[in-house]
Amino acid sequence: MKFGGTSVANEERIERAASLIIEEVNKGKQVAVVVSAMGKTTDKLLALAADIHPDAEKRELDMLLATGEQVTASLLAMAISAKGVASKSFTGWQAGIRTESIHSNARIEDVDAKKVVDTLESGAVAVIAGFQGIDQDAEVTTLGRGGSDTSAVAVAIAINASTCDIYTDVEGVFTTDPRMIEEATKLNEISYDEMLELANLGAGVLHPRAIEFAKNHQMPLRVRPAHMNGEGTMIKEEIEMENNLIVRGVAFEEDIVRITIMYDTPYNGSLANIFTALAEQQVNVDIIVQTIMDGEQPSVSFSIKNEDFAKAMNVLEMNKEELGYKRADFEVGLAKVSIVGSGMVSNPGVAAHMFDALRDASIPIKMVSTSEIKVSVVIPTMYMKEAVAVLHKTFELGHVG
Repeated sequence: MKFGGTSVANEERIERAASLIIEEVNKGKQVAVVVSAMGKTTDKLLALAADIHPDAEKRELDMLLATGEQVTASLLAMAISAKGVASKSFTGWQAGIRTESIHSNARIEDVDAKKVVDTLESGAVAVIAGFQGIDQDAEVTTLGRGGSDTSAVAVAIAINASTCDIYTDVEGVFTTDPRMIEEATKLNEISYDEMLELANLGAGVLHPRAIEFAKNHQMPLRVRPAHMNGEGTMIKEEIEMENNLIVRGVAFEEDIVRITIMYDTPYNGSLANIFTALAEQQVNVDIIVQTIMDGEQPSVSFSIKNEDFAKAMNVLEMNKEELGYKRADFEVGLAKVSIVGSGMVSNPGVAAHMFDALRDASIPIKMVSTSEIKVSVVIPTMYMKEAVAVLHKTFELGHVG
């Protein structure tokens, strides 16, 4: 069982989490729990660090931020014990979570879960601080954004759990964000691949790294509400198709920028050079469109997130001579809207149906990207909500279940 920051944000919610854990114990289950820091604790710690040292070393930030989850783990263990069930808290390193030697964004390499398993075998609940581990030099590391989700999946795999339940402030995985589209409905099941696409395309319910980890080890994931009773959404390899849905979700993301690089003459090799230069500076490029036509100025367009915009333009300017382009233009105020569904593989014409619906709504499309189970379009942000609503209705996602 994993509880996110909002699910343990205060004393009342910690008590609620303890009750949910004891419910599972009373069903005869051995329970390991992974927790995030309470509410906005991580943000507050980062702000405190910035006041002390605006450019602090990542090692020291990891030492600081790891305390947030440790506080939650100990308090939750106390809450469980107070209700008459034995419980023991662990830091990430005490739970045997080993990571690579990268501060602030480490990846888990191994979990030696002996202490956790011994605790479970003794009849107690093990409560583990998520988002953290230890490297080969015994340095504390943190796992970056969504790290507690990844910790939970890794621990579940290490103890050979039957399932990994992610408790959060939503009822489960919806066809789109219910805060934007009232007709959004909860999915009972979704495949790893569909969930991974939705997560990568902007759905914030689960971190992509955790889903990938679960898929690679075939660990069933379930997103469940912490604030109410509910079965949530099961994420696994094979799923029952609900109402034969071809498209199962609509994802969206704001703050997209399109950069276009123009050349005077045709070029060789610079496509690789452009994206190598950007990758070396950790600029994540999404959709790429190359145009080479007789009589037309050759160009390459690509989309990135707004947070990488300044860095990307700087990389291009610094390498202009080597890359050999004439000029770089950009367009801001864009959003990406995507449809996702494993049924698209065997149903041709889904993209055309999507484009028809957007055209009929007079929504201009700037860029397109497709895979076997998704179609994404980049559009002006002012049309984003309308596009999501149109596509949700077009593919009848308000009638699930």
